[in-house]
Amino acid sequence: MSEPAARRRPAPAVIGAWLIIGLFVLVAIVGPLVTADPARHTASPLLPIGADRHPLGTDDLGRDQLARMVCGARPLLLVSVTATAVAAILGIGAGLAAGYAGGRIDWLLTAATDVALTFPTMLLTILIVAAWRPGAAGLVAGIGVTLAPGLTRLARVLTAAEATREYVAAARSAGARASRILVREILPNIAGPMLAQVVMTLSIAAGFAAGLSYLGLGIQPPTPDWGYMAHAGQEFLYTAPRLVTLPAAASLLFVVACNLAGDGLRDAVDPRRDR
Repeated sequence: MSEPAARRRPAPAVIGAWLIIGLFVLVAIVGPLVTADPARHTASPLLPIGADRHPLGTDDLGRDQLARMVCGARPLLLVSVTATAVAAILGIGAGLAAGYAGGRIDWLLTAATDVALTFPTMLLTILIVAAWRPGAAGLVAGIGVTLAPGLTRLARVLTAAEATREYVAAARSAGARASRILVREILPNIAGPMLAQVVMTLSIAAGFAAGLSYLGLGIQPPTPDWGYMAHAGQEFLYTAPRLVTLPAAASLLFVVACNLAGDGLRDAVDPRRDR
């Protein structure tokens, strides 16, 4: 087997990462339908792991920790996926326009992208979320806007390279409009590398969503959210460390899985990595 073919074969870690992502999605969709009410005070506070009818114990208010962990997956996935979609629409759209149009449009969009990338991403996200208001909408807006420039830069480079190819020249000579060329001709040819980058962007979005919720700028109680759960559990770090470690570990596992999945996808679809 040739080296490029071997390199494109999915590694066990990549396959495992996609399985973990699928498991998280399944838990987010089905979990809240089959678990107890995560906001109901059903037992004594701070029951340990393995307590009767509470496999993960209870939190400081007597709420079932397993139900809160299961229901906490949905806000993280919804925010991170929606924010990534916003970043993809803004970033890829701007990159396509810049790479295809060239000239002044390219210069303006590239300059705006470079300026945006000079700001610390987390700080810029915090400013946008704080200016909006804490909650899911603010998280989506802040994360989506700040992660878009990274996608813009890659989309511009790929589009500029494709714009010089013969099939684009043939479409122009046939009278096709720029929008049709971008959507029907160029976008499908850069979809592989862009999809891999979008999946990796999802891991960043998930990390930001959990981190901002930990700071109190994300999903607000009583909705269970892993970031805020880790923050609320700090007070009991020594007496009930699971209140911090479980939501933090779940968030970290999802971020790492998305990163591995995106890296594996990039190896599989980007032919330049085989040269």
